[in-house]
Amino acid sequence: MEIVEVLGYIGALLIGLILGLIGGGGSILTVPILVYALALNPVVATAYSLFVVGTTSLVGAVKNMMKGMVDFKTAIIFAIPALIAVYITRALLIPAIPEELFMIGDFMVTKYLAIMLFFAIIMLLASITMIRNNRKKTDAPTVIKYNYPLIVIEGFVVGIITGIVGAGGGFLIIPALVLLAKLPMKKAVATSLFIIAIKSLIGFLGDVQNLEIDWPFLVSFTAISVIGIFIGIWLNKFIDGKKLKTAFGWFVLVMGIYIIYKELAM
Repeated sequence: MEIVEVLGYIGALLIGLILGLIGGGGSILTVPILVYALALNPVVATAYSLFVVGTTSLVGAVKNMMKGMVDFKTAIIFAIPALIAVYITRALLIPAIPEELFMIGDFMVTKYLAIMLFFAIIMLLASITMIRNNRKKTDAPTVIKYNYPLIVIEGFVVGIITGIVGAGGGFLIIPALVLLAKLPMKKAVATSLFIIAIKSLIGFLGDVQNLEIDWPFLVSFTAISVIGIFIGIWLNKFIDGKKLKTAFGWFVLVMGIYIIYKELAM
């Protein structure tokens, strides 16, 4: 096994570790690890990422369900349009995008380049959310109110983004649950994991019919990530998750800028 592949599997552990420590954000690393460390093309990488993200989020979601932290009504309202959007995106939209999109002078914009640049933009947005982690997190009792039209629209948009980049989209889902459904922050985080798990795994089903899946690799990579979650949850007792989230936000920001530079400089 080459050193780059070893780093890729260490990255799988890191994905779970970050998810366990700060409750989100780790999945944003999955695609860069699969593309740059393990040399998968972006379409396959985003498909595999959906499986990794879905499975690891499911572990966290089950843990939250046992604590009664998941608001199932909100999850269903949000998840249904998200499920439809992510499945359509993976099964129909991604395969329909031509390999070569357009020329800018002598520079060809390809399907793979467009996916990676869009992913990098999502990374930059996610990093800003993590760095600006100044929102007052109150868990005081509140009356849950449902803004149905906006929740449905948000769910559909998040589903499309998830389908394109293969990331969970927690940085988009959590604010939506807090602002549109008036959920307390802890309940929003728990419900978000449940939504991410379902829509990511459903999105992956859209790829099964279009891609040849390397199941031994995918299962082993995901298993390492799940081990990372349990280690992260244990470490969370000793490490300040808020400070770590801000630091990780800066790391994601640098990674997003690096991806843009690397893809455009190639």
